[in-house]
Amino acid sequence: MRMLTLTLALTVLLGAALTGPVRAEIYTYMDENGVLHFSNVPTSKRYQYAGPEIEDTVAYYASPDMFDHYIRDAASLHGLDFALVKAVVQVESNFNPKAVSDAGAIGLMQIMPGNLSAFRLHDPYDPQANIMAGTRYLKSLLKKFDEDLELSLAAYNAGPSTVERYKGIPPYPETRKYVNRVLAYYARYKNSE
Repeated sequence: MRMLTLTLALTVLLGAALTGPVRAEIYTYMDENGVLHFSNVPTSKRYQYAGPEIEDTVAYYASPDMFDHYIRDAASLHGLDFALVKAVVQVESNFNPKAVSDAGAIGLMQIMPGNLSAFRLHDPYDPQANIMAGTRYLKSLLKKFDEDLELSLAAYNAGPSTVERYKGIPPYPETRKYVNRVLAYYARYKNSE
């Protein structure tokens, strides 16, 4: 039913956006349940301007499996579980390679601009390069925190120095929610392999 609703909504929106001289600015966001929302009058900061290339933006949301080959390559290269890396991508960007967070993190694995050179990432919007850089960083966090997955995920979200300062998962609701969401998606993807 959700796919039918999404298909119908996309058809109406794309038809309206592409057929005449009158164009509306389209904003989108995907909620925690995986439902894609569209609006020409955004009601929260969660909405992102889709831009004139709405077809491309919609295509990114249409198939969460479209980056699996990049995720598999990066996970294999860095010795991580495919399901774990995919779960991080899901929670970080919801598979939107053009995602930019309020804090300025960019791309599928939400790399901060200050880390681009350290991660050897020249184009953070390049899905393959972003996934490779984020996976390499996640692997380094797992090494740093003695393979403790929860601490490593907390460090991915809040920074390793914050995890060290609190000697555990920081008491930030956002970070605790982040760790739980990644672990839930990890279990879901692991069970579907």
